[in-house]
Order: sequence, then structure tokens, then C-alpha cells
Amino acid sequence: MSKFLSFAGAALLLATTTLSVGPVAAATDGVKNIVLVHGAYADGTGWKAVAELLIKDGFKVSVVQQPETSLEDDIQATQRILDLQDGPVVLVGHSYGGQIITDAGNDPKVKSLVYVAALMPDVGDSVLSLAKTMPSPNDDVKATKDGYLYLDPAKFAEDFAADLPAKTSAFMAISQMPAALKAFSTPTKKAAWREKPAFAILATEDKALSPDLERWMYKRAGADVTEVKASHAVFMSQPQAVADVIKKAANASK
Repeated sequence: MSKFLSFAGAALLLATTTLSVGPVAAATDGVKNIVLVHGAYADGTGWKAVAELLIKDGFKVSVVQQPETSLEDDIQATQRILDLQDGPVVLVGHSYGGQIITDAGNDPKVKSLVYVAALMPDVGDSVLSLAKTMPSPNDDVKATKDGYLYLDPAKFAEDFAADLPAKTSAFMAISQMPAALKAFSTPTKKAAWREKPAFAILATEDKALSPDLERWMYKRAGADVTEVKASHAVFMSQPQAVADVIKKAANASK
């Protein structure tokens, strides 16, 4: 049951817009609101570099700080931020955040979805059911006596963030936020990607979520896939690559 459940995420709260620069079209050509959802065992601060790149290019960025107490609570926390947006949204999820955005993405404001080394469930799929479909890249998730999961701090860097500076991954290991087991056993009710454009980043060096499972889920959903040589923490180690895919999703939703 504990296999595969190595996730995280991070970021910044409600940012202002600026004039867009760079090789990808300006935010004003497409969707301008970006909502970022982190994965398990962490918080939103890891999105900082991605958020700053998007803000520089003219986007309004918001980050969800979901409690990881249940899938329902996490969807509600995402919906709360979606309600604050002033127009169409690109909804982005890392890792377990992909499970969240698949249901939350049914909000009419959401025009496209981006899965960053993330789960991409169909109706009836849960984290645990997907985890059983393929061998896990690690077996380092532990459980507390009250039903919360965490990644063994001694293995955190190796499994989750092998391409981040040692000091960064060490702090992430000791600051991780446990995720409720029941969040990982709750199935998706309605898969937003069945009706909306979906983009995905496959982290080829992922040791938390199987790259083979990522590839299988993304192919099943017909997502526009970008492969990046990176760890599960691709959103931190390769922020420009992640920002470029988000901008692609925004401009595909004109």
C-alpha cells in the first residue's frame, strides 16, 4: 500500500500581472489566470520559481495550500481559489495534485489542465488503485499511527528530489506535511480531462511516481506530453520547462 506514494509540491500566493516577455506568446493572448496545486508531503512554496517565471510573462498566479486531510477537503480548497479568479483558468497539479485537479477541473472557469509528474486518474481511479497497476520505484513511504503517510526522510532526496541542491532536499525532508491515507483511497468522480484539453510533463528520472505509469496514464487520456529529464521535483529543478508547458496550455485555450 505504501509503494509509490512519494509526492510533493510547493509555491507563492496570488500574484499580480506584468507585461509578458519571452518566446511563448503573452498571457493576454490566451488564459491569464494560473492556479497551481502542490502534491503530497509538502506545501505550495516549491512552485516559487515557476510562479515567478509566469508572473514575469504576464500571468496572474495563485497557489492552493490544501490540507491533505482528504481528497474532498483538497478539492474544496482548490475550489476556494478557483472561485477567487476573475476569468478563465489553467489548472496545474503536481503529483497527488493531479488527482485533485482531475475533479476540481470540472469547474467552468477551468479551460485546460496541466499534469506535472502527476497522477491522471479516470473515473473510479484512486492513488492506491493506480499504484497497484505497475511496480513502484520505491518502498519508502511510512505511516503514522493515526493514518497519515510520509516519505522516509533518509530517502527523501533520493526518491523525490535527486536533482535539487542537498540543502534544499534536506529541508524538504524535515518539513514535509503528512497526507491522509484516506485521501489516497478515494476515487475520482468525474475526470475533467475527458472534456478539456490536457497537457502533461513526464519526469523521466522520477523515483517517486513511476515514469511508466505516468506515460500510461497520459497516453490513456490523450494528453499533450512533454518529457523532461528530471526527478519528481521537476517543478523545482526545471521551472522553465514547466512554465513553458503551462504557457502552451494557456495559449491553446484562446
